[in-house]
Amino acid sequence: MKDNTIYMKLDQSVQVVNKKVTIGDIAQIQCSDYAVTKQINKIIALQVKGDKNQKKVISSLKLIELIRREIREAQIILVGETDVVVEYHIPKQENKALEYLKLLVLTCIVFFGSAFTIMTFDTDVSVGDLFNQIYLLVMGHEKKGASALELFYSIGIPIGILGFYNHFSASKVKEDPTPIHIEMRNYEEEMNKAIVADASREGSEIQ
Repeated sequence: MKDNTIYMKLDQSVQVVNKKVTIGDIAQIQCSDYAVTKQINKIIALQVKGDKNQKKVISSLKLIELIRREIREAQIILVGETDVVVEYHIPKQENKALEYLKLLVLTCIVFFGSAFTIMTFDTDVSVGDLFNQIYLLVMGHEKKGASALELFYSIGIPIGILGFYNHFSASKVKEDPTPIHIEMRNYEEEMNKAIVADASREGSEIQ
């Protein structure tokens, strides 16, 4: 007896560069019959119109409908998300000079922003006065000028940043996601949920 069970897995979002978006571009299909899997992957799910970057929301119900038009006896089991955000990006030639410029600007923003944050934090909690009190408590007299406390504090900040973010070396200390990665994924997840909700509310969801 022929097995007509088809497993379809959807992610929250996918990026495409072709205007003719197939089911294979936005979903993972598994079936015991390779020919059927290949046939489903070639089904056109979306035709992007216009010459600009855009996002479309496609319901799993639409994909199931398209599959059953081709394979009427198919039993489709959905795994993962019920809606997928399709992000169409216009193919562009890589401009290394522009990429390096963006990297330089971003590096400056992060560097000076972090430095400003650290300075305002130190001022807010009066780190200088705290060091003076610690020095007086340990040494028995007030310090004159800089001391080992300021030196080791200045060394400890960059070491702490490198160790905490674990993001500045080809050989990482551990393979766990960094706090930046986690925050970016959380933001991406919330943004995709908002896009799906807006599309459903406005009736622009493809279903």
